[in-house]
Amino acid sequence: MSIASRSNRSTATSNTHEDQTIHPSAVVSPRARLGRNCYIGPYSVIGDEVTLGDNVRLESHCVIDGQTFIGDDTQIFPFVSIGLASQDLKYKGESTETRIGRRNKIREFVTIHRGTAGGGGLTRTGDDCLIMAQAHIAHDCILGDRVIMANAATLAGHVLVESDANLGAYSGVHQFCRIGREAYVGGYSVVVKDALPYALTVGNHAKCYGLNTTGMKRRGYSREVIKTLHHAFHLLLSSKLNTTQALARIREEIKDSKEVDELLRFIETSPRGVIK
Repeated sequence: MSIASRSNRSTATSNTHEDQTIHPSAVVSPRARLGRNCYIGPYSVIGDEVTLGDNVRLESHCVIDGQTFIGDDTQIFPFVSIGLASQDLKYKGESTETRIGRRNKIREFVTIHRGTAGGGGLTRTGDDCLIMAQAHIAHDCILGDRVIMANAATLAGHVLVESDANLGAYSGVHQFCRIGREAYVGGYSVVVKDALPYALTVGNHAKCYGLNTTGMKRRGYSREVIKTLHHAFHLLLSSKLNTTQALARIREEIKDSKEVDELLRFIETSPRGVIK
């Protein structure tokens, strides 16, 4: 990434200098570091410790502050704020980070807050995520790759969302919860425990309704994998076995399935318990 510093602009038209395009109304710190071919739209504000990768596009009215890194080819839409101070009352202004991966699309009015010392000091998204309008990612949340958060989906602090998960509109996730790989959380759901990988989790408070079959087919999973996961979820949710007994039966009856191994790992490492 080539690094270039930019001062404020005061002319009446957009300016292109070297390989940057910065609107004259934008306020860009001369200490900020910009990659190649960035576009900074009208009325955007870029702070001292911000680093933008190559081909980052801020459409307009964006505020990027704090020790924040935005990955290559990410597009940020109007009225987004990233890297501002946490709303956690324990946050005392300590130096913490926000890191946004590559090729993300972050839609209007999204807020993503920096980490806190008590939570690891980092808020991070992976690559190729779609964060729809009005969604909120609080301090110390970690998102994997290809995560989709629909409109106004909300993550409280310290939430882990694993790769390829999908959170429906207006869903809310409690602090310290985990959303498993390929999980689908339905719109308006309230998640207060860990949402199982590959599962359909819906409701207030949310319940698990088994395998997210439609999502698995769309992702290209084979019939055999889907059938195997169906059997695992049947033992876990529909049999009269308790969780410990169900896990033992799953291990006895299902061999050599990385997806089932992932399901078992997720359950056995859950600090809050899982939604069933």
